[in-house]
Amino acid sequence: MSQTSAPPPSRAAVRAPAAPTAYSLPLHMLRIFGSRAVSLVLWFSAGRAIRAGLMWAGTDVSHGDHRQVRLVVTMLIFTLIVLNELVVMVGMLHSVRGALREIRVRRAGDEADESLFGALNRATLVFATIYLAWSFHAEDAREFVALDRTRNAGEDLLLRPLIGEESTTGTGLIGLDVRLSIVIAVVAYLLRGLFGWWHAQGRVKGSGVLTTFFELAFAFYGINAVLAFVEARSDWVSHRVVVDALGDQVKQLEESVPGWKEAAAWIGEVWPYVVDALIEPLTWLTVAALVYGAFAEDTRSVVRGTRLDAVADRMERTHSLTRSVATRMTTGFQERWVPPVNAFRLAARGGAALFGMFCLCYVLVRVGADYTTQGVKMLIGNPEPFSWVAWGSAASVLRDLVVDTLTVCLLAATFDIAATRARESGRTVGD
Repeated sequence: MSQTSAPPPSRAAVRAPAAPTAYSLPLHMLRIFGSRAVSLVLWFSAGRAIRAGLMWAGTDVSHGDHRQVRLVVTMLIFTLIVLNELVVMVGMLHSVRGALREIRVRRAGDEADESLFGALNRATLVFATIYLAWSFHAEDAREFVALDRTRNAGEDLLLRPLIGEESTTGTGLIGLDVRLSIVIAVVAYLLRGLFGWWHAQGRVKGSGVLTTFFELAFAFYGINAVLAFVEARSDWVSHRVVVDALGDQVKQLEESVPGWKEAAAWIGEVWPYVVDALIEPLTWLTVAALVYGAFAEDTRSVVRGTRLDAVADRMERTHSLTRSVATRMTTGFQERWVPPVNAFRLAARGGAALFGMFCLCYVLVRVGADYTTQGVKMLIGNPEPFSWVAWGSAASVLRDLVVDTLTVCLLAATFDIAATRARESGRTVGD
């Protein structure tokens, strides 16, 4: 009696890739990098070229006649420098989406696949809020000031002391008149509100990017006004009775509470490492989630499924004035902490191992790049003094290329694993 054998499995079924696990995160990162290296390098190169041009133009414009007009333009150029950073980061993340298992599943199921312009329009606004909340723009400002001082070092040391002229080097971002800063900040705030409303209504194409630009402009011109005000009032404030009394109370606490001074010193030493190793990677993971479609800016999604969800329900039922006051009081907290908390929940979709591997790989990429750069310098060597002053810029760009591209691939791989695990369990990333 003949028996009917089962048909052999199809070749596609045999070669179906296994879902990536948390421990395969480094290999998944490298696989994404290998398949999308060209587009990542192109995005990085274009961003650096634009950044270099804007930096050079900004430091050149900030000196000369009609200084206040020049400083207005300088701050505008600095706003474009930061906006360029946001656009390049979103572009790099979007360029690798085709290598993600989650995105391929969405495309196979005819789910929405957002275009680059759509991702920019939606993600850059929240990205800018995160960028400002954690003061990532401070590094851009330091690089701007360093370039300005390098370009004008000869004049500051030789020419200006001879002719008795005051140096303006390094003041391009803080020298704007406070009244002019306030006026421009108010105008930027109004335009931000207008384009933000159009963006919420979906009326103007590109309104999200324009809202981001005016958000940054409002922040930078406003910061300039605040700095000028604080500098003008710092001497007055430092001699007020309340300030002196507060300083005395702090000293009494340090003397009366055992271990207070040591604990404060320990926290001050450890906290920067916590930010670099935990908070910063989670913040960038939020940006990746925004680009790939998980709306991490939703405050409610952070507490959904927790005991705080009931509190959020009660807040939604309160009077509109109460909600408005609570929102304004917690805005700074939300901008700084809600995105990392939500990104932590995203990483938790893949388990504790995924979160640990993600943070470990994030740190190792940077530490490894630093040690590799130092090793290359020692290996090459050079008997000529100060030779790396000339070569250092090129080495720094190469290091940033490796770090930035690998970081983008790491963020994409982490999101991919978390989203795949969530989909396999019957949930979506934002649930």
